[in-house]
Amino acid sequence: MSSNPVAETVASLMPAAKAELTELVAFKSVADFDQFPKSESEGAARWVADALRAEGFEDVALLDTPDGTQSVYGHLPGPEGARTVLLYAHYDVQPPLDEAAWSTPPFELTERDGRWYGRGSADCKGGVIMHLLALRALKANGGVPVHVKVVVEGSEEMGTGGLERYAEQHPELLAADTVVIGDAGNFRVGLPTVTSTLRGMTLMRVQVDTLEGNLHSGQFGGAAPDALGALIRVLDSLRAPDGSTTVDGLTGESSWPGLQYEEEQFRADAKVLDGVQLIGSGTVADRIWARPAVSVIGIDCPPVIGATPSVQASARALISLRVPPGVDAARATKLLQAHLEAHTPWGARVQTEQIGQGQPFRADTSSPAYRAMADAMAAAYPGEEMQYAGNGGSIPLCNTLAALYPQAEILLIGLSEPEARIHAVNESVSPQELERLAVAEALFLRNYAAS
Repeated sequence: MSSNPVAETVASLMPAAKAELTELVAFKSVADFDQFPKSESEGAARWVADALRAEGFEDVALLDTPDGTQSVYGHLPGPEGARTVLLYAHYDVQPPLDEAAWSTPPFELTERDGRWYGRGSADCKGGVIMHLLALRALKANGGVPVHVKVVVEGSEEMGTGGLERYAEQHPELLAADTVVIGDAGNFRVGLPTVTSTLRGMTLMRVQVDTLEGNLHSGQFGGAAPDALGALIRVLDSLRAPDGSTTVDGLTGESSWPGLQYEEEQFRADAKVLDGVQLIGSGTVADRIWARPAVSVIGIDCPPVIGATPSVQASARALISLRVPPGVDAARATKLLQAHLEAHTPWGARVQTEQIGQGQPFRADTSSPAYRAMADAMAAAYPGEEMQYAGNGGSIPLCNTLAALYPQAEILLIGLSEPEARIHAVNESVSPQELERLAVAEALFLRNYAAS
């Protein structure tokens, strides 16, 4: 990184940043209170609120959102007449999955091979620290030249829409000229990237019932309809032979026009086993950024250990459908529901329940804020130019903010590059990326104020 006062300040703050991220990662702040204590999320929210107060933020508040979680808000006044920038991150995290599969405890930040490991280190507790570092660097080098609002969400990973509904009910709270969403990531380590599109998502639970109760498979199997078998057929109907998503009425032919993702690089990033084919058709970028993608993310059925020779009376699954830009998520939800009902075999009873939903997003990359970010990233990553990429993930708040504040510019940056393995076992963050992106954000705020 080229020498400049902002970069030097951020570098000097990195040991403290690691200590703070260690404290924040220690909270088991999964916003599924059937699995994890609500007190863990509340503790993380208080930590963020205290950190904002320590930086001089005013009006710091824990917002009780309609889904039963808390988001954290604060306002840092800037010079009179300055623009307002909203900085976003979230403190809730995905469950750690199989804790025994982690090389180190998931809620203990651990340094290994030049990276910091822990659940939420990249997605998105590291984003909270990134915002703090950027603001501290500016305060140490002439001050923060814009009004800054910070909101840190408490249920982004659950897709339950708490902050979205709260923002709709209090539209003045998050109003800003520009929004920086710190929950995306570089295309690869060392390549500065803004995310210009996001797929939306819908989560749907489907349950299939065929019998009043389980039956002996020897006495009744072969004629009695098996609910688990029916569910398997329903789920199989969601994919073509090549693995492409096939929801009746939902097109899957769109193409991605920008930065491409080479198949060999994708195989390496995704750690696809040797000999296993990628699924779908078109380029990798088409498949992960521009087209719908269905995933079966959970099934309730008897585990192999302890299973009895029975015809199953009931089975259910949780399905995630990623919705590409240009497709309404509500329409996609209805199509998915209709598809599941139409493809349930044998006259089995089927029930569907929508669990969560978020709209896709497409940014206006021609705006002054994007030019300010391009200059900032070029300074923070010498020799590299800012790239535009899509993201297959969903941040439902983006569309809510775009609807509430149609004149606001929205940029997505963050720490979730492929090596971070977000949502998976052994999630990690690159401290070098944290440092460089904090510098980029600080320089962006300075550039934007002067533009």
